[in-house]
Amino acid sequence: MKIARFAHDGREQIGVVINDTVVPVPGASSVLDPIVAVPDGPAIPLADVRLLAPIPRPPKFLAIGLNFSDHIEETGLTAPTSPVFFNKQTTCVVGPGDEVHRPRVSELLDYEGELGVVIGRRCRHVPADAAFEVVAGYVIVNDVTVRDWQLRAPTMTLGKSFDTHGPIGPWLTTVDEIADPGHLTIRTWLNDELVQDGSTATMIYDIPTQIETLTTAFTLERGDIIATGTPAGVGIARTPLKWMKAGDVVRIEIQGLGVLENPIVDEPDWTPQR
Repeated sequence: MKIARFAHDGREQIGVVINDTVVPVPGASSVLDPIVAVPDGPAIPLADVRLLAPIPRPPKFLAIGLNFSDHIEETGLTAPTSPVFFNKQTTCVVGPGDEVHRPRVSELLDYEGELGVVIGRRCRHVPADAAFEVVAGYVIVNDVTVRDWQLRAPTMTLGKSFDTHGPIGPWLTTVDEIADPGHLTIRTWLNDELVQDGSTATMIYDIPTQIETLTTAFTLERGDIIATGTPAGVGIARTPLKWMKAGDVVRIEIQGLGVLENPIVDEPDWTPQR
């Protein structure tokens, strides 16, 4: 099942995506609410709605670095001997079609197409062989990175957490829809150029290992997102270097999950909000 958060006629709603339509689910307030049957209400064309970030403010937004063998090879770095996780601050989350800001402090703005795992229930000490029991589903993630700020500290958090630098979507695809998340193609386009063409099969630490490792240290909660790493082709590893700039459009497609597309704009002036 593909469950979307969307806006239509001035209202935010939850609905099930069926072909090129979305069918609202009355009473649902989250894509993580249990939906046991496909609603049979009036279908709305996807072209007539605005898709929103499926989880607008996840409790935690975690990501793993250097987790694809081809990405490690292109960077010239050594594969980590254990999973290396970092945090993206949850205020970075935006949805499909939302603007991604090229920050005024840097031109080194990079893309990273990734498979995102959404946790479905509070859990701790989850063994690898039970990991998928705590997964609600999957989203596409663009782990947008400001490369010079990423290198300012070993935690990488600053360069990974600028506002708008966590696009997710286009909807939550429930775990039963994806037979093997360990063999999904990931493709990223910058404008019309295919810049990443990889597979989750080249992960060093698979999803169960990631969940086991994280829950050994702390509790994962309903709605937490884990971005599971990016394949080769990132801008910092290309010759010449390829950075996103205002006017660009970045598009990520993951097999079975749909497409996440966002325009790049120069960071606007900040306006204080109440």
